Amino acid sequence: VEKEEVKRKLFHDLCAILKPDALIASNTSSISITRLASTTDRPERFIGIHFMNPVPLMELVELIRGIATDDSTFDAAKEFVGKLGKQVAVSEDFPAFIVNRILLPMINEAIYTLYEGVGNVEAIDAAMKLGAHHPMGPLELADFIGLDTCLSIMQVLHEGLADSKYRPCPLLVKYVEAGWLGRKTQRGFYDYRGAKPVPTR
Repeated sequence: VEKEEVKRKLFHDLCAILKPDALIASNTSSISITRLASTTDRPERFIGIHFMNPVPLMELVELIRGIATDDSTFDAAKEFVGKLGKQVAVSEDFPAFIVNRILLPMINEAIYTLYEGVGNVEAIDAAMKLGAHHPMGPLELADFIGLDTCLSIMQVLHEGLADSKYRPCPLLVKYVEAGWLGRKTQRGFYDYRGAKPVPTR
């Protein structure tokens, strides 16, 4: 769940059962590490370790230091990621970090392209797979990520950077309101209830 209030409560409550020297890491894909760390009794031992989906296939992990994260926590996190055979990209603690700061606006723009009638679902996904050599089209990828997660990240970007270019597409909002969240609910930009996914628009 990419909801700040849920994560803040979880990390606050977790501190009561952890050893005092335990490190805490969050896999948040967009929320401020500094703000999450501030709800704990150990902000210096709090770090963002953002794994990309699907985790077994993706080589990259973003490491994000909060303002209070100390060097020993960063070094331990980097060593942990290395032992998993992953590569590290260090990001500053800005909304959505590196990957999602670039990826989610592209997905949102693809949804606007559908919303405005520039192309249909199949055309948009084919254009990016064949024209930009992406392994998945942006609408297919949005369904894989979860449309609720995509919306949450766009909201973090929009609120955190106060730029209208990050405004979530109304069609994305409508799909989430309908409970069409992608693969996890069997409907999103594609309908997954049959033998083969088919576009819902």
